[in-house]
Amino acid sequence: MVTAEEIGEVPILGALGEKERERLSRSAADIRLVPGEFAVNEGDERALFAVLHGRIEVVRVIDGIERVIGERLPGDIFGEVPLTLGTGFPGAYRAVQPSRVALVDVQAYHTIVAASPDVALKIAELARQRIGGLQGIAAEPPPPRAIVVGHRWDSDCAALRRFLDRNQVTFKWLIPDAPDAEDEWGGPLPADEDCPTIRVVDGKTAVRPHLRRVAEMLGLPTQAADAEYDVVIVGAGPAGLAAAVYGASEGLRTIVIEREAPGGQAGTSARIENYLGFPSGVSGDELAGRALQQARRLGAEILVTRSIMRIDAAMHQVHLDDGDVLKAQTIILACGVSWRQLPIDGFDRLTGKGISYGAARSEASNTHGLDVHIVGAGNSAGQAALFFSNHARSVTILYRGDTLEKGMSRYLIEQIATRRNIDVMFGTQVAAVHGDVYSAPGRKKAGTRSDAGGLTTGDVFPEVADPSQRYGAAPTGDTFPFLVWQGPLTEGQD
Repeated sequence: MVTAEEIGEVPILGALGEKERERLSRSAADIRLVPGEFAVNEGDERALFAVLHGRIEVVRVIDGIERVIGERLPGDIFGEVPLTLGTGFPGAYRAVQPSRVALVDVQAYHTIVAASPDVALKIAELARQRIGGLQGIAAEPPPPRAIVVGHRWDSDCAALRRFLDRNQVTFKWLIPDAPDAEDEWGGPLPADEDCPTIRVVDGKTAVRPHLRRVAEMLGLPTQAADAEYDVVIVGAGPAGLAAAVYGASEGLRTIVIEREAPGGQAGTSARIENYLGFPSGVSGDELAGRALQQARRLGAEILVTRSIMRIDAAMHQVHLDDGDVLKAQTIILACGVSWRQLPIDGFDRLTGKGISYGAARSEASNTHGLDVHIVGAGNSAGQAALFFSNHARSVTILYRGDTLEKGMSRYLIEQIATRRNIDVMFGTQVAAVHGDVYSAPGRKKAGTRSDAGGLTTGDVFPEVADPSQRYGAAPTGDTFPFLVWQGPLTEGQD
């Protein structure tokens, strides 16, 4: 148990009177930590801690990478920032060596400082100093983990950028014809036939690499540590990661197999506002990042760029690509959905050259100042329309139905109604997309009342409501892509 004498050895609490120290020692929890154990995790509820013995390091996940941003030694306190601001912990506190800390809950803290205002002032001043340090860390741009050289409408470059974005890897993208590209690269640029080229922070460079090779270069796990597990989970969307959290928290040897990146379809969403536990909404990549961090902290393995070739239920075996075989007591399928390829003339030819499957937040810069068209009217379409309306000149939802209420949540419909640059065209179906090489921004033609017509557009993001598939298209062609539609249009509609 914590003694009054130990409380007095903490300098900031030394001003407490003998009775207050005695009262605090009776209410404080005595926490003993082994190396690697957390006293508190990022986001946990506020409380005050005092280090009595050992050493505690402050860690924070920034841009997907865990960084040590400070330490606390015997006599130091932590928790002053959450107590002052009324928020959760901005970082996690982990023991570096066998350590002992005293935990004072919120109620006990307020009781003590009410009796000793000087202590409250000292803690508030310490909080102000440390808030300044946190602001400096937040303002410091994270260094890119990789540099990519590739053309804007090269399908392989688009796939590589998408893979890095979805795995929350910061990178700098250099377009070969940019005036400062050679300076940023540090020498002559790779030849066009060698693009895309990626160079990671340790200097390794790969030309037109397979995504698994990229993952290995960046240290993303691609190989299982063992041959046998208690639980093998196929798919790292929200359901798969939730299963990993539950399994690992029960002490089960748990591994998740994912063919691209954690997060699933939800991970590509610009904003999700109806997910339990996030009253202000959450972006798909933030949701995926938090779930991934939680699963890994509890001990689950998550592999990327691996596919399941077959499952032998009788033998409890999972056969991966490249011939690897995992044995498991339990196999959980959380496969989610795959993007259905739209059977529309021009889509296959333009995939990766403006058409992409999944309109993630990282694509916003490609829509700046353009006229964007979204095909479909499910929740994914509504989320994309709201997000891209902050960047594009205009956003038009093309929908073959006659009312958004059939497939879109009410909260999205209400928000769309408030955006002046979002329009909806009902009774409309895409028949073809034309274009070859990206040119320059153009204008959208006014439609005329007919059963078939054409539309010049900047970006097209088809979002098929059934089964909530998402597709994306950007400017291509000697002119802008020419979208051929079927269905009635109102004369002069933008």
